[in-house]
Amino acid sequence: MHTPPSTPRLTERPLAVFSMNGYLAAVLGVACIALTVLSFVLMPIGTPLAVVPRVAVILVGVALLAGLYMLQPKEAANMLLFGEYAGTDRAEGLRWANPFYSKRKLSLRSRNLNAPTLKVNDKRGNPIEISAVIVWRVQDTAQAAFEVDDYERYVNVQAEAAIRHMATQFAYDEGDDTVPGETTLRSGGEAGAALKHELQQRFDDAGVVVDDAKISHLAYAPEIAQVMLRRQQAEAIISARQKIVHGAVSMVEAALKGLSERKIVELDDERKAAMVSNLLVVLCSDKDTQPIVNTGTLYN
Repeated sequence: MHTPPSTPRLTERPLAVFSMNGYLAAVLGVACIALTVLSFVLMPIGTPLAVVPRVAVILVGVALLAGLYMLQPKEAANMLLFGEYAGTDRAEGLRWANPFYSKRKLSLRSRNLNAPTLKVNDKRGNPIEISAVIVWRVQDTAQAAFEVDDYERYVNVQAEAAIRHMATQFAYDEGDDTVPGETTLRSGGEAGAALKHELQQRFDDAGVVVDDAKISHLAYAPEIAQVMLRRQQAEAIISARQKIVHGAVSMVEAALKGLSERKIVELDDERKAAMVSNLLVVLCSDKDTQPIVNTGTLYN
């Protein structure tokens, strides 16, 4: 099957014809009209042919004034001559160009996009809620104006698609099947960099550049939030218990070693086992332990 050739991408270029500072054009235009009107008042009209030069001067003045336009800082204007792209002017202030040009202004300032909160499935299939804040700006005015129908709507739609696609590539958090060193959505910077790269690939067609992209909201979906919270609590308890037990064993070992080195008391294996049991209960218990005074011996 024959595939038709793709249309070459239209990119920004400077104006091919002369454009200049608008103040001089404004002064000349007003002067042409004022002097011609003054000539009609002061000098009587002779033959009809004498009127032609004056009318021509007025038309020149009108053309000079019609070609004026103003650009603010960080603003550009695309010039179209009867539907054909002629170039882009980025110079700020009062400007003048061909009066037959139609001028379409675009802002070059940075903009914030606060993406809506989306419900998607992460890499493990868990439903999560995610949102992002994106800083973007127009870099190529010709692509933004002519390669897409509405570049602002294009950015909004593609940003949502990029966030959805990026979220499916990572797990929300580390789990039992997580590969050591694997990037997760909660790892922060790496997920944000992946989102920025995904956005830039999608925005290239519209001549838009992504300055920054950060995840602004990340949570489990409400239907599994309570279950995942209990799972995280259980993992935290297990981790804390492991540290407590490790610390308690170290303290018991140090106590037995100190008693043995200083020869404070001689303990056989049974007494050592009882001492270890008592110390572990004291050190690992969640509640305060109550001392019991033994008035006998360990063997009766």
